[in-house]
Amino acid sequence: MADFLRDFLIGGVSAAVSKTAVAPIERVKLLLQTQDANKKIQEGGAKKYNGIVDCFIRVPKEEGLSALWRGNLANVIRYFPTQALNFAFKDAYKKLLCPFDPKKEKFLFFLGNMASGGAAGATSLMVVYPLDFARTRLAADIGKKSERQFAGLSDCLSKVYKSDGFIGLYRGFGVSVLGIVVYRGVYFGTYDTAKGNNLQTSNDGVTFQPNSLLPNSLQEQLVLFLIHQIQSEEE
Repeated sequence: MADFLRDFLIGGVSAAVSKTAVAPIERVKLLLQTQDANKKIQEGGAKKYNGIVDCFIRVPKEEGLSALWRGNLANVIRYFPTQALNFAFKDAYKKLLCPFDPKKEKFLFFLGNMASGGAAGATSLMVVYPLDFARTRLAADIGKKSERQFAGLSDCLSKVYKSDGFIGLYRGFGVSVLGIVVYRGVYFGTYDTAKGNNLQTSNDGVTFQPNSLLPNSLQEQLVLFLIHQIQSEEE
């Protein structure tokens, strides 16, 4: 338990630092993805961005330098419960969905791990999705402080709840859960299957870990990129 908490905290701090470092890129990406559906831009209240460089220049100039990190707090906060819930739910689902012998029933063991990971990811997302939703809404909210629709994280959640009800906080959930089921299924499917079968040795005597052949970050980007674009439009 102590090792889990230590790794959890270290991973959380590392993720917070890395997410904060790339937050300006994330905000620019979301602005460019959603600007065609942005009501303020459609009504002529703001000019459309002409690309990455134009967006990077105009956001600090029009909204202040800190605006490049708008929505980052929600992104950092949601990481901690997401990681804890993913592993907790994965172990619980694995007992139900993966009773197979990793040596004798390798394919079923792999499918069981995929199902456990996907179910865990979906359940975790259900808990933390309002934070993910708020992050996207805040990042897509343009203008000076007095012109913005939302003042911050709590204001965003409160206004959406008052106007659209509880279901409004889960707008775009269907697309997101599809992406997370695939991603977590692949992530835990490869990781737990490789772990269950231990290390493998090739003909030339080189030992390797199967799930290391494709970095997890690359898996995530390949699976979620298109789905994230659709989700951003829906929100």
